[in-house]
Amino acid sequence: MPQYKAPVRDISFVLRELFNFGEIRALPGYSDMGDDLIDTVLQEGARICENELFPLNQSGDAEGCQWNNGEVTTPKGFKEAYKNFAEGGWVSLACDPEYGGQGLPESMEYMMEEMVCAANVSFSLYPGLTRGAYTSIHSHGTEELKRKFLPKMVEGTWTGTMNLTESHCGTDLGLLRTKAVPQDDGSYKISGSKIFISSGEHDLAENIVHLVLAKTPDAPEGVKGISLFVVSKFIIQEDGSLGERNGVHCASIEQKMGIKASSTCSMNFDNAKGWLVGELNEGLNHMFTMMNNERLGVGIQGLGIGELAYQNALAYARDRLQGRSLSGVKAPDKPADPLMVHPDIRRMLLIMNAYNEGCRMLSGWVAHEIDVAHKIEDREERQRADDFVQIMTPVVKAFFTDCAFENTNHAVQVHGGFGYIKEYGVEQYVRDCRITQIYEGTNGIQALDLVGRKMGAYMGRYMRTFFHPVQEFIEDHQDDEELAEFMGPLAKAFGRLQQASVTVAQKGMANPEEAGAAATDFLSLFGHTALAYLWTKSVILSRKKLGGSEDVFYQGKIETARFYMQKLLPRTSGLFASIMAGSKTLMALDDDAFGLFDFAGFSEAMSKAS
Repeated sequence: MPQYKAPVRDISFVLRELFNFGEIRALPGYSDMGDDLIDTVLQEGARICENELFPLNQSGDAEGCQWNNGEVTTPKGFKEAYKNFAEGGWVSLACDPEYGGQGLPESMEYMMEEMVCAANVSFSLYPGLTRGAYTSIHSHGTEELKRKFLPKMVEGTWTGTMNLTESHCGTDLGLLRTKAVPQDDGSYKISGSKIFISSGEHDLAENIVHLVLAKTPDAPEGVKGISLFVVSKFIIQEDGSLGERNGVHCASIEQKMGIKASSTCSMNFDNAKGWLVGELNEGLNHMFTMMNNERLGVGIQGLGIGELAYQNALAYARDRLQGRSLSGVKAPDKPADPLMVHPDIRRMLLIMNAYNEGCRMLSGWVAHEIDVAHKIEDREERQRADDFVQIMTPVVKAFFTDCAFENTNHAVQVHGGFGYIKEYGVEQYVRDCRITQIYEGTNGIQALDLVGRKMGAYMGRYMRTFFHPVQEFIEDHQDDEELAEFMGPLAKAFGRLQQASVTVAQKGMANPEEAGAAATDFLSLFGHTALAYLWTKSVILSRKKLGGSEDVFYQGKIETARFYMQKLLPRTSGLFASIMAGSKTLMALDDDAFGLFDFAGFSEAMSKAS
């Protein structure tokens, strides 16, 4: 049977040892974040994830959401679990106390989010989308809108959504057709249809708050004419109570490959009453406040699912007897040795663990800098922290989810034939994980964002927030013989990343397709190098801690870091070679040479089917 145990010890290592939580505690508003409070939050968070959310993961996948005449019913147990989750204050951990939030650091929120995603990623989408919608309203809404919507969203009695995609436009939002017509009372009538709307309709909360991208009648063409509106499922009365149903309805839900307990809806807006969030024609910028939050959240989803897959693969490998060790019998009292003794099984398990723990360290670094960006009073330091978050957002989203998909597939492979059937649960993790590489901007789009926008922004200012500390770290430790086996590979990978950055920037200026061709490999090179840096830092820290009661934990860090450097970081050599090869082989092949195919007939058949 599937199992999950929240990795509280490793989370604590990242939160309090690898990154100095004292720096967070010194920020305004966080002075009371003592170790006892951190322990309480982590332990209680682990309890609700392990005992209340995870038991619903497999059953929720089997039952899925049900749509009936515009109403959506979530799987058995979800409503009760969400009620307990909201009443426990887990929706509002890092929300503003002015609107009922607990005001905890983002660092704590991110660690809790990983546990929720691991325990039940479908469930995580309901509070996760709410948090994103809260962030946009909190950042760009008027005080009146904040007072009207945020307290109930923070409380968890109202949830939130993000409505961008339409059937004819996904990434290219300049093509959207949803209209917003201004009314005499300052509101707008919103009309149009949106698809792939997570949590668009469900039975967990009394009201749903939709953030909707639309265009006013006189808006400029393209993305410059997009505005952001908030549309409530029910009309909100002057006293804050809910009135009649607004003109927004769920036309259907998608039958999906994974995350089946999350309602993915087609939404129709028929003269729905909405209110402008922020300024007219600035909707895309305002929505990106939520989008960037969600992209980081999707990365954490990948990390959570990857951890869940690893734990179940490890448990199976320890328990399953199969064959004898190549170096001699290891379990003479048993008819066969456990799978754990076989090198290829250990290879897959170590890949999973090295990526999971490495990504957890990187998520901790990003969360730490988010806290600094939000709270520190020094303007330059605030800008530096925000720049770091900007450059790392596409890396977290794409690299984490790519690693997670590899990890979930390894989990199936470790299980062999039992991994391919539902009983052991790991096939669900592959299906659930696959969407993380697609939604909130596909991983290819994240790579293009990294090389096309972030890398050259402000003359490389974003990039320097990563390059400078890594360069200083290498210079400070390059003569340490005890670290040579770690510093050497890190320095080589970092050198490749520096050279690739220059090459992609130069070639991309002359021919944008060069940057496009290199983008995905470049992002992976960036992610692998970042993890190499963090694994090396963890070795330095762990060596200082040896000689105590937790030697197994710290020695495990050192050995996993050694595996990462010798077995995973060499992937950067191939990535670098691919980047330097340029775009010629991608773009040279004539379209017709891709294969003989009746495209006209195919298009006609698809049109008839739709």
